[in-house]
Amino acid sequence: MLRIANRLSKRALSSIKCHSSFIRRQPFFTSSVQRSPGIQHSIPGNFLKQVSIGSHRFSSFASGFSPLKHKPLESIIDVERAKLQTPEDLASIWDDFHLGRGHIGASMKTKLYKLLEYRATDCRYFVIPVWKGSGYTTMFMQVEMPHILFTGLEDYKARGTQAAPYFTLSHYKEFSESKDLVLIRGDIVFTSKLTDSEAKWLLETAQSFYLNDTRYKLVERFNKNTSEFEFKDVLRALDMPMM
Repeated sequence: MLRIANRLSKRALSSIKCHSSFIRRQPFFTSSVQRSPGIQHSIPGNFLKQVSIGSHRFSSFASGFSPLKHKPLESIIDVERAKLQTPEDLASIWDDFHLGRGHIGASMKTKLYKLLEYRATDCRYFVIPVWKGSGYTTMFMQVEMPHILFTGLEDYKARGTQAAPYFTLSHYKEFSESKDLVLIRGDIVFTSKLTDSEAKWLLETAQSFYLNDTRYKLVERFNKNTSEFEFKDVLRALDMPMM
């Protein structure tokens, strides 16, 4: 469902070879590709439902966050030249460009994006454990399409509205109609909190909970029937041990 470049495939290597001189002479991507500074979000405490997660209990979740400063697609990629690429080549170039740069590149079909967008309107919050060594760290997820924000659950519980995002996702729909392709850019805000591989896994896993019908039932339960939500069901879905 979601295309992630975990390593350079033969096709990607071929694409890079084909476009290498093209990129050097007239860069496909702009040179000023940086994280948006000062990403801010607010977490009002009016989502007041008691939820048990593992051995922890807390009473409020975010009801939303201020929209992230949107980084225009044309500030990352030469949109006019991108129009000349096939969907497959554009997706490969986009993914490969982000490798090793502290960012995550991905893409998805328009139909899947629309499903994600529709479900996120109805269910904007979820919790996802990320395995680290001998245990897991739980991430709190907020969706405000075209953005998705992840912050540490413990940081949120400790800092409330001051909790900082660890990882953010932005979706670009400029080619959704012409190429049936939505580009996804992930920014790791704190590399001390998430590695590139953990961020990729978090992106894929978050998408799976919204796009897979069976997993989405857990998201619905978390948002609509919180008293019936059990975090162990998330662990079970991910084949993670109960801690």
